[in-house]
Amino acid sequence: MDGQSISDKLGSPQTMRSVGSVALGLLALFLLAATLYAFQSMRFIGSGVSATNTITVSGEGEIFAVPDIATFSVTIEERADTVEAAQETATEKSNDIIAYLKEQGIDEKDIRTADYSAYPRYEYSERICASNMYCPPGDQVLAGYTVSQTLSVKVRDTDKAGGVLSGVGSRGASQVSGLSFTIDDEDELNLEVRGMAIDDARTKAAELAKQLNVRLIRVVGFSENGSYPPMPYAYGMGGDVAVRSEAALKVAPDIPTGENKIISSVTITYEIR
Repeated sequence: MDGQSISDKLGSPQTMRSVGSVALGLLALFLLAATLYAFQSMRFIGSGVSATNTITVSGEGEIFAVPDIATFSVTIEERADTVEAAQETATEKSNDIIAYLKEQGIDEKDIRTADYSAYPRYEYSERICASNMYCPPGDQVLAGYTVSQTLSVKVRDTDKAGGVLSGVGSRGASQVSGLSFTIDDEDELNLEVRGMAIDDARTKAAELAKQLNVRLIRVVGFSENGSYPPMPYAYGMGGDVAVRSEAALKVAPDIPTGENKIISSVTITYEIR
């Protein structure tokens, strides 16, 4: 050994006390910081825990509004020996119908192709069999091609809907269907009817809390069933009705728009004390 004492290596007692004080101070700062962090985090503890004391109420809102848009579909279907011939005839009728719709003041943006298809059409050849004997079907042979185009049309003047239906039918449409009346700007009405439903639920919750002698603390659950759109119906007697003849559509049908009912049903759960 070099003769240096252990006490000399560790330093004087005064130095050792200073080092100890610094260590204790650092430990105290660490504990203080940990305590402050724990207090700051307390507001998050239990935030994801479901409330145990709750009440659930439902509310409804309802609005009646006059539709301002009529929507329907027009289908042009043609058959021919070749695809080209079927397409040519279908295109002529489709262009004629589109030109007519524009003449009636319908904007081009309100006329769109909803479906376009071309496919072969097959038939079975006849077989001659002996009487009272099973006769299997003949061979499948190509009989031609079918081209079908469906247009979706939006009429913003509902008073014209009947006349427009009659006009497209007399211009070679194979089928006119899916007529429905809607409201162009329904979002604002949906907001209004939802507010009515929430107010209804809030009133019921306040009355129930008064009867139970409890206080409403906060909303812990919410759901909405939404509004119910009107059901479309076809032009004619029930279901999708094919246009029968030009003579049948010479008189424009009188189609009342009626009113659409917009409904919102909400369910709200409150925490109580």
